[in-house]
Amino acid sequence: MLRNVAVLALDGVAPFELGVLTEAFGIDRSEQGLPVLDFNVCGIRPGPVKTSVGFDLVVSHGLEKLAEADLIGIPAVPRQRVLEQREPYTEELFALLRDAVERGARVLSVCTGAFLLGAAGLLDGRRCTTHWMHSDELARTFPAAKVDPDVLYVDEDPVITSAGTAAGIDACLHLWRKEYGADAAVAIARRMVVPPHRDGGQAQFVEAPIRAMPLQTMAGVIDYMEGHLDEDLTVESLAALASMSPRTFARRFRAETGATPYGWLLGRRVAAAQQMLEQGDDTIDAIAAATGFGTGAALRHHFSRRLGTTPQGYRATFRHRAS
Repeated sequence: MLRNVAVLALDGVAPFELGVLTEAFGIDRSEQGLPVLDFNVCGIRPGPVKTSVGFDLVVSHGLEKLAEADLIGIPAVPRQRVLEQREPYTEELFALLRDAVERGARVLSVCTGAFLLGAAGLLDGRRCTTHWMHSDELARTFPAAKVDPDVLYVDEDPVITSAGTAAGIDACLHLWRKEYGADAAVAIARRMVVPPHRDGGQAQFVEAPIRAMPLQTMAGVIDYMEGHLDEDLTVESLAALASMSPRTFARRFRAETGATPYGWLLGRRVAAAQQMLEQGDDTIDAIAAATGFGTGAALRHHFSRRLGTTPQGYRATFRHRAS
């Protein structure tokens, strides 16, 4: 159970990515019925830490906090500092990260924080990601790592890696959902005013991220999909709704959402199933019908692939915690 979080603030830390981890895990949200985590920002030693944009932070804790954390957060750090191993603390820090994973703690990197995990040997043999601008360098530097440059985040428990800033938020919400359920993730997302669920497999690069998010044509289709998860939604039927050819619709949908229509729909159906499992006593078959999977077998298959557990196991965990 996630109770104790330590976030590393090394010289050159990116303050926005540090802020992502602080906002996700360091805020007291007890008035929303959420647990308050033991949260600490750590440096190599207590004292000032230089940020990447010219101002200093002052941290109260050194590396000793890593030894007791359930989760170690690693915001973006200067890649060259890591790669050239210029710092005298390198081996001590790497050993603490490896020890944390060995005892069952998680590590979560945002953006170039993945380079620190790679240097510690924690990406060897694991799927991972980082910001698309640096993914080739990560793959060259750590050839034993399985770098996926196209996704928002990768959960290779206990090692979680994410791409740029917004993807770090997605990874944090994913971990909240995994530990405390869909309602907890939704409550935190609402407080942060961000989407409550973007699947890790969505593309990092969205071709039309700003102009009318999403465009009016897609907005209507997405609203329809949300309201009709239980129906047989095909690309052809959705394209007709958008007054486009299927090929144009599929291309436009991915450009504006970062996911294929099927991938987006599958993620929303799994999320809807999670909420039903947490909140009610419906049978697996009833939930499968209500969320568009059709059969309990199909729900179990996709649920297990996405979340690494069965619907029954998920319900047993989160209904117990809710009670």
